[in-house]
Amino acid sequence: MSLIVMKFGGSSVGTPERMQRVAQRIIERQQEGNDIVVVVSAMGDTTDDLIEQSKLLNSNPSAREMDMLLTVGEQISIALLSMTIEASGGKAKSFTGWQVGMKTDSVHGKAKIVEIQPERLQEALKLGYVAVVAGFQGASEAGEITTLGRGGSDTTAVALAAAINADICEIYTDVDGVYTTDPRVVKNARKLDEISYDEMLELAHLGAAVLHPRAVEYAKHNNVQLVVRSSFTKNEGTSVKEEAIMEQGVVVRGIAFDKNVARITINGVEDVPGVLANVFGALADNGIDVDIIVQSGTQNGKADFAFTLASGDKDKAISVIEGIKDIVPYRETISEDNLVKVSIVGAGMVSNPGVAAKMFATISSLGISINMVSTSEIKCSCVISAEKLNEVVVALHTAYGLDATEQAFVGGPSERR
Repeated sequence: MSLIVMKFGGSSVGTPERMQRVAQRIIERQQEGNDIVVVVSAMGDTTDDLIEQSKLLNSNPSAREMDMLLTVGEQISIALLSMTIEASGGKAKSFTGWQVGMKTDSVHGKAKIVEIQPERLQEALKLGYVAVVAGFQGASEAGEITTLGRGGSDTTAVALAAAINADICEIYTDVDGVYTTDPRVVKNARKLDEISYDEMLELAHLGAAVLHPRAVEYAKHNNVQLVVRSSFTKNEGTSVKEEAIMEQGVVVRGIAFDKNVARITINGVEDVPGVLANVFGALADNGIDVDIIVQSGTQNGKADFAFTLASGDKDKAISVIEGIKDIVPYRETISEDNLVKVSIVGAGMVSNPGVAAKMFATISSLGISINMVSTSEIKCSCVISAEKLNEVVVALHTAYGLDATEQAFVGGPSERR
């Protein structure tokens, strides 16, 4: 007997027919002699629909009330799925985040898990129930309902698996595993049998949407055995583990890309100690994450530097920078959209020279300029113009020997949460 956590995303339970199929799959796993905990997201586009409804009534609602609203989506899912399991001959009991002891901090909209007290969930398992848990949500010490932000249901599943010492945590999504890149862009992308936590974490941070970075971090920290599988097929998935077997001759494991990129350049800044600390400290205080930072050389005591950030944060970042001009004088700011970040990732990069050079040569052979570069031991990222992103990804996929002999992708619409 195994203790298994199964997480299903919004598209997996998006229709009554899909929910029935998920329920049957859950019952089959339980009938094999396993204890089952299920974590689900809101059905289909429920969350987006709730957000749109809120905008019709209040253009600037409080974060607390948005959390109250958005957690309804998951509560609908857990109740309906539990009913479906019962109708299919199984036993199920649904739980909200706070009912399974999901304690978080008090930051509405992107709360972090503080601890889990799973006694109520464990009691249900002892009585033979499938425990169906709402993902994406918890409660603060003050009893306020909170949400965990994007990827919150993945994080809920992994955190619960760690808290109850589950044997495995299975993430069911619309693809049947982790691919070398997005199969919608590269038709002959290959599914990986396994990938290391570190490689998966880099891919997730760099734009691969199959797993959320926080969930991977939690799995790595707690050594949770993680498998990504399709909710539409019964194909073997991809195992995410501490160390993955290196394929012969394969240095790059995968290619990720992020279309949500903007760049801000600040020109004519005084080249004195503390300038960068003042600028990026102010951005951090306003909840703005910055990615790649490049400072050019100084001239006449002045320096220029540029950084990338999420496109949606661009206007807010410019406002913050303008607000500190009396502390950090500068000549001008320039902002740019229509940029993307494309990245190669692989543990083998650390011991193989020339990997980044091949990336630069491949991109330049397409007549594309590289605007910014960022590297680590296992990744190299380039910021380029968005127009030829797909062409670049296809070329890099071939250049690093990642092409499959035939298309193997099976899936549906992309998951939301």
